Amino acid sequence: MLRLVRNIGIGAALVLAASALPSMAQGLTVGVQVPTTGSEATYGQDMANAIQIAIDEINAAGGILGKQVSEVVGDDACDPQQATNAATKLASSGVVGIVGGYCSGATVPTLKIYGDAKLPFIITAANSTKLIPANPGNAFMINSTGNDQVAKAMEVFTKRGLKSLAIVNEGDAYSQDLAELTRKAWTDAGNTVAAFETVNKGEQDYSAVVTKIKAANPDGVFWTAYYADGGLLIRQLREAGYQGLIAVGDGSNSPDLFKLAGEAAEGVIGFSNPTAEFLPGAKAFADAYMAKFGNAPGPYAPLSYDGMKLLAWAIDKAGTTDSAAVIEALKGADFKDGLAGPISFNKDNTLARSNFIVLEGKNGTWALAE
Repeated sequence: MLRLVRNIGIGAALVLAASALPSMAQGLTVGVQVPTTGSEATYGQDMANAIQIAIDEINAAGGILGKQVSEVVGDDACDPQQATNAATKLASSGVVGIVGGYCSGATVPTLKIYGDAKLPFIITAANSTKLIPANPGNAFMINSTGNDQVAKAMEVFTKRGLKSLAIVNEGDAYSQDLAELTRKAWTDAGNTVAAFETVNKGEQDYSAVVTKIKAANPDGVFWTAYYADGGLLIRQLREAGYQGLIAVGDGSNSPDLFKLAGEAAEGVIGFSNPTAEFLPGAKAFADAYMAKFGNAPGPYAPLSYDGMKLLAWAIDKAGTTDSAAVIEALKGADFKDGLAGPISFNKDNTLARSNFIVLEGKNGTWALAE
């Protein structure tokens, strides 16, 4: 009887072990950090969707190192505290790497967590220069930084003859960084910052800042924060009679800006990472996205897709999922198959080229600026 019980126990243990093996052998899991709740949830879900398209293609081609791939999403809600919680869970979940990062303010506190876990982290959207000194060396930014955006903005503002500028931000890591970089570059070039305003996220009434801007009468207004609030400010500026140039940073490159601003967004200038509709090589991706999710890919879908493909490339190049080897492969990356263009990195793990394009609001949507 004792032998029978022992055998039954051993058999049960073997069954449990066997049942665990498929989950281990099924493949590799990639962590995806994006906002799927909160004001930027549309962007975050779009990024997760694009990563899934890349994973589908990778799996159809045989996976990574012969293993199928899946994603697990951590919702950071564009909130630093929630991002910290999400990153802690992802870092302890057995993932081989992290792809994502939309809001810079929510991405900064996760850098140490992923760094301590020695996980390769491909940041696909967040681009504040504040990410650079906080990077332990395992994170790689494939969207150009705020410095590149400011250089493009300076080029456009100068070409259009602007001499004075009002700059409006929301005090977060992304928009404040872009605002301060712009102010310095603009004044260093001998121009005037007529107003430098910080407003609260979620503001509905911008009458106070609109009054200040109208009184200062700048040649242009540069909104450096996100579209959900930017659309309201643009509308209220035009309704108040402001006639100067209005420009927005890449946090406002969503087509939804036009739903919020209405006709007031006509002629608005936008600085943007390359989006699918302006990338000839992204048509197959856009078609696959539409077929799977029923809508067009959003502004950060191509970069998110590229981020997943880059991680797969690095693991394949390393020949292992060992983090140190994958990170080393990323440092020397010469990835040429990105929808948004080739990817290689500077010594600080930022994209080695500028990918910014200039858009203009025309007929209720974005078009390439002439």
